[in-house]
Amino acid sequence: MAFLRPVQSVLAFLTVLPAGKDHDIRYVASNMYLFPVAGIVIGAIVGAMAFGISPYLHPLVVGLLVTGALVIITGVHHTDALADFADGLMAKGDKETKRKAMRDPAVGSAGVAALVMYFAGMIIVFHVGSLQGFGILASIIAAEVIAKYLMVLLAHRGISAWEGFSSPFTAAMKDSRKVLAATAIMVATVWFAANYVGLVALAVSLVVAAVMKYASTKSFGGISGDVLGATNEVTRLTSLLVLASVVI
Repeated sequence: MAFLRPVQSVLAFLTVLPAGKDHDIRYVASNMYLFPVAGIVIGAIVGAMAFGISPYLHPLVVGLLVTGALVIITGVHHTDALADFADGLMAKGDKETKRKAMRDPAVGSAGVAALVMYFAGMIIVFHVGSLQGFGILASIIAAEVIAKYLMVLLAHRGISAWEGFSSPFTAAMKDSRKVLAATAIMVATVWFAANYVGLVALAVSLVVAAVMKYASTKSFGGISGDVLGATNEVTRLTSLLVLASVVI
């Protein structure tokens, strides 16, 4: 039961699932290493839905429903973060100007473009022939766990661009033991779900996350909550693209 409360805290933070009351942000941050466990839960729910409907619906419809389910179950937070990240990244000016653009609640043209490309990619990827049968369930679980793990890794390796939402997470994840635990959970799950193809997806997603961290550090002076959320969305799509390329 001692393990259940930390898991509930990250599920309540990352999803709209009835996982109990909201917890203090610092408590959630201290349990960020359990994000891959939340990825297993989210991936299993959405993956099971996709597995159930895929034999009866066109793959593009499956992609639309899966994407919609992921957006809804995660409360739109990470999708909104992707738009904010794109707006900040593409804003012209110094670091402070870019930070203001990212924090602006209005979605700019860069944010709209990023969302359109993301949604198009998420829908189209399910039209690839290898994402069917058990493979669609396994791929969604693996991609979700990889995406959640890379948020942990980014918090571990990065510094906060300013004292804000990301600060408790970057501070808490400097504990190498927790990052090692998150890595163990992630690797075991990805290998079980997708075998060597999952590890290839992980490797490609690590490169993508590293590029996003570099761009964020150069543009904003570090990472933020929006950068973490954007990394979740982009690496999920990256993983699915790799997993869709090879039959599991």
